[in-house]
Amino acid sequence: MVSAETQKLHGLNHLRALAILLVLLYHYCKLFPHPAWTETWGSFGWVGVDLFFVLSGYLIASQLFEEIKNSRSVNLKEFYIKRFFRIIPAYLTVVFFYFAIPEFKEREGLPPLWKFLTFTQNLGLDLRTQRAFSHAWSLCIEEQFYLLFPLVLLLLTFTKERKIILWCLLFLFTSTVLLRLLSWNMFLVPLEGDPDFGFSWAKYIYYPTYNRLDSLLVGIGLAAVSKFFPKTKAILDRNYLVFLIGGLLLIVASYFICREQASFSASIFGFSLVALSFGCITAAALSPDCFLHKYGSKITSTIALLSYSVYLLHKGIIHLTQDICTEKEFDVEGTTVFLLSMIATFLAAAVLYLVVEKTFMKIRAIILEKSNRISASE
Repeated sequence: MVSAETQKLHGLNHLRALAILLVLLYHYCKLFPHPAWTETWGSFGWVGVDLFFVLSGYLIASQLFEEIKNSRSVNLKEFYIKRFFRIIPAYLTVVFFYFAIPEFKEREGLPPLWKFLTFTQNLGLDLRTQRAFSHAWSLCIEEQFYLLFPLVLLLLTFTKERKIILWCLLFLFTSTVLLRLLSWNMFLVPLEGDPDFGFSWAKYIYYPTYNRLDSLLVGIGLAAVSKFFPKTKAILDRNYLVFLIGGLLLIVASYFICREQASFSASIFGFSLVALSFGCITAAALSPDCFLHKYGSKITSTIALLSYSVYLLHKGIIHLTQDICTEKEFDVEGTTVFLLSMIATFLAAAVLYLVVEKTFMKIRAIILEKSNRISASE
């Protein structure tokens, strides 16, 4: 018998599994020798990060909005304890691998350690000199979000007007688009024709936090509707098929707009369109009537469970696997090596999850239980 609490995660698990598979395929075909077919399916895989952002925005905001709804306050101590033990131990383990084991690095050039420890690696990230563990940029944005968002929400405890949340989100969404336009005009227009334009585009458009808030804001918006606007949420639930089809059509449109990722239209409008696409699909997946919500899968739930560890490890493990296959004279551009790389990645992720993630989640539960007992006795 599946509990209601577990069942409501089915849709999100399917989407989280899709997100990590997209990221895996994208990095495999962009950074490593690969079968030709992965380019067809993987060239648009960078949007997996935006899907993760939508899901993170929704899940974190839902928890905090629920607290505000029930108690008109935010328990910052509990929130930060949860986030610390969920994110930091596994992350620091992989940071250790990168700095202590040279063979683990998929590319040369690591940003300084302090940037990883302060989650500021994404700011000023230049792939010409800092290519190893570059995918941590998205975790940096999420950690900055986890740090600041609860503090901003404290302001909402002083007002009963919940619509202000949606207006603030709309203002920030629009500001993000305008900031990308400003970044384009300030930093990239003078560099048109430069052979290193792509590196500069990533540094000034793709990685900075202030340019990549679209998807997080869409996720937060979905959470606000779910918690504070039940009539609107009921409309979303009833019309899940419209949102699912609409989201799929929008993601197809996004594909064509973003085929040249560093173009003006993709840079200014592409991220927003991708965010809205996944927002629609996530809204559909949250509907109790949607098949994504109703039906679970052991495969997607397992992939979702391991997704964080896969995200952290995948480049290093693929690199090591391909090195071994090269020594054994396998065709590293073949499908066999691709499959071996995927198997190795998920096996390594399972070890990291069981040894580090799961262990520290148990420690977190003990700390929270003690903290709650102390609070109840005061």
